[in-house]
Amino acid sequence: MRRRGQTRAVLAVVTAAVLATGCGAFGGDGARDSGTGATRSAPKPVPVWNRSPDSIAAVGDSITRGFDACTVFSDCPEVSWATGSDAGVDSLAVRLLGVTGAAERSWNYAVTGARMADLPGQMEQAVARRPELVTVMAGANDACRASVSSMTSVAGFRADFEKALSALRTALPKTQVYVASVPNLKRLWSKGRMDPLGKQVWKLGICPSMLGDADDLTDTAALRREKVQRRVEEYNAVLREVCAKDRRCRFDGNAVFDYRFDTGQLSHWDWFHPSRTGQARLAEIAYRTVTARRP
Repeated sequence: MRRRGQTRAVLAVVTAAVLATGCGAFGGDGARDSGTGATRSAPKPVPVWNRSPDSIAAVGDSITRGFDACTVFSDCPEVSWATGSDAGVDSLAVRLLGVTGAAERSWNYAVTGARMADLPGQMEQAVARRPELVTVMAGANDACRASVSSMTSVAGFRADFEKALSALRTALPKTQVYVASVPNLKRLWSKGRMDPLGKQVWKLGICPSMLGDADDLTDTAALRREKVQRRVEEYNAVLREVCAKDRRCRFDGNAVFDYRFDTGQLSHWDWFHPSRTGQARLAEIAYRTVTARRP
């Protein structure tokens, strides 16, 4: 009887220990199960920036329309750096989507003469296509006015750009944005003024704030051009700052502004807009920015 009582006591202690440790200690469903069936890998994070977007919409001004690249005073969207089909340009759309893909899944809503105030309306058109990438190149016409006093204010420029991005984000929160810097207008003046024909074309009203009286080298003219140049730099600072607040927006880091366009990259009809070769350089800059591992 004493031995039976001792056995019962031992069994009671063992049972209590088993209940306290739980089934997991013996290969059940507990947290300490080291079997392969219980191991679950965490889901891979979705990248914020897709370097291979499947569709593109372009907004902006005459540069994105290929103005004066094919014929005088005419748009030539087939050579657009953003969405063009010209083989010599090898546009951003062709590089990313292929020739067929670019023809089917890229759209150009840029308008010659457009300013930043026109960008929200263009963006609404782009949104309707639901693109995975939107390219933006605007601001030159905000500086290229009849006079320095007519240039778009920096505050107005910022408000219009923010409005355009807000319209995109409200409708398409995951669509990516590539923003090109405003070109260096003073450099375009310094290169184009060497051509007599180009200066005659400028008199028709191409960027008068910078290009007007192209041979006037007085202090007054130099100050005027410097004010325009400073405003372009301020516009680019706005593009960089606003874009930096959106994790799906990439600014080109002033690559377009810094590019040393030469006469070979300028239209020989107006010595201001990019030629086919110039459009190809813009496409290279855009592709390099969009496909970079990091902004």
